[in-house]
Amino acid sequence: MSLGSRLIGSVILATLVVTHVPAQTGAPAGPHAERGPYARLATLHPRDGETVDFEAGYLRHLAWHQQAKDAWTWYGWTATFSERQRSFVYATFGHSAASLDSPVPPAEDERDNVQNVAPHVDHWSNALYEYLPALSRGTGEPQPTARVELTTVDLQPGGARGFEAAVAASQPALRGETLWYRMVAGGTAPRYVRLRPRPSLAALLEAKSEQELPEAAHPLIAKSTVEILTLRPTLSLGLASPAHN
Repeated sequence: MSLGSRLIGSVILATLVVTHVPAQTGAPAGPHAERGPYARLATLHPRDGETVDFEAGYLRHLAWHQQAKDAWTWYGWTATFSERQRSFVYATFGHSAASLDSPVPPAEDERDNVQNVAPHVDHWSNALYEYLPALSRGTGEPQPTARVELTTVDLQPGGARGFEAAVAASQPALRGETLWYRMVAGGTAPRYVRLRPRPSLAALLEAKSEQELPEAAHPLIAKSTVEILTLRPTLSLGLASPAHN
């Protein structure tokens, strides 16, 4: 899934099943294995009536990554409660800048993606984010829980510093895993996203009060959206302990 590609691969019928391999603890050292603060978050919308074909194609593409010995972990989610319902969201976390320059062979990756995924997609987006530990509670790589709340926040121009200060001030009150990322490239700026992984829809609803953004941040926000995504273990790769719906 090459960084510069337009068509990259935001759910289980197919003739091919991808095996969930655990994270590679003995992978060789090098830029590809380096850990860092960067994440990629992308969304794919299957063409109407082609969801099954899309999933089958995406499974074939994940199988290509597995055969290419891709050491990255790829999360796959379906947008369940969202204006973009049925969109497929995929992401990878915890990368250094150097590792982003040395993914699996990009030309072959793109060729396989164009062959298996792109024909079944009518809209896509792809963005690069930086994890913000001072605003968060967690490691920067979400737990593979059955549900995750995705909040996207677009700010007024010039609001980034004040927004980060307001969110950081509320950080000590965080209870469950809460991960904030600042967009580096791939959309309207300034933009931030927050992930709140939880084991169930009930767990998210019971902690609805934690969904609220700090009051001091409200004047800085131009737009915010809240979505709930459902993990697709079969459409993920390298999850250490995939959760089940």
